[in-house]
Amino acid sequence: QDYTWEDHGYSLINRLYPEVGQLLDEKFQVVYNLTYNTIAMHCGVDTSVLRRAIWNYVHCVFGIRYDDYDYGEVNQLLERNLKVYIKTVACYPERTTKQIYAQFWRHFKHSEKVHINLLLLEARMQAALLYAL
Repeated sequence: QDYTWEDHGYSLINRLYPEVGQLLDEKFQVVYNLTYNTIAMHCGVDTSVLRRAIWNYVHCVFGIRYDDYDYGEVNQLLERNLKVYIKTVACYPERTTKQIYAQFWRHFKHSEKVHINLLLLEARMQAALLYAL
């Protein structure tokens, strides 16, 4: 059975510590919805599919899979170097190097790469909270 933040995690933490539940949910939503609607040199792009793929890939790395999500999107949207980077930062942050950072999305701005880091760190936190709760 799916155990999601929206359906189960948020309500449980909100019962245990209401202020923290609301703050965590707002933090997850802000990072998840953060976008300039640009990718590299392309403007006016809907990045929600990419952001969802990154978020769900991080959850997948930690063993959380959702029945209603097509994981084929992950393979279509996330190149191998990006997957390696995400897995390294999420699972082994001490192994993260400048070389690994430089190998994915070479033509993208640093602000876009920072956004990837924010997404994966918040998705990792949410996955850890789901396990803890």
